[in-house]
Amino acid sequence: MAEIITPSEVITLAFGDGEYVAAEAISPLDIDAATERWVRPVVGEELLQAIGKGKYSELSEGYIKPAIALYTRYIVQPRLNASTSQLGLTVPTGSHRKAADVKAREELMQALLKRARTALKRLSRQLEQQAAQQEQWAAQQAAQAANALQENLEDGTVVPAAAENIKSWT
Repeated sequence: MAEIITPSEVITLAFGDGEYVAAEAISPLDIDAATERWVRPVVGEELLQAIGKGKYSELSEGYIKPAIALYTRYIVQPRLNASTSQLGLTVPTGSHRKAADVKAREELMQALLKRARTALKRLSRQLEQQAAQQEQWAAQQAAQAANALQENLEDGTVVPAAAENIKSWT
């Protein structure tokens, strides 16, 4: 899959200003998992491939990247809460900090999921609006073509048999 969003972009979009996360904490596999699980079913393969090739930058920047970023954080967050080493699963502690309790971690995960779902709903609504606009544009183009055809029929520049074929397209 073509890269749509980088780990650094995920951090910028999905984490707050005071939250430090190294880019290495987010892998391309995390991004791919979020994309496959939540975004591809909404966007579709063809559009996602086009975006991966650099098309539709406004849709990508405003809607697709935020959704991917937030779902990627949702996937990665439990791993950020704990680490695996030779000692097994451990929680980070420091001289001035302690690991969050279970309730705080659950609340964070619920908040992340709500933010990600909201971003996906925004994306879905935008796609619906663009599809409706595209249909409206196509209908306007068909009406213009029909009007032009009628004008050409009236002045004799189009053969009536060809006109029937053209009318069947609209």
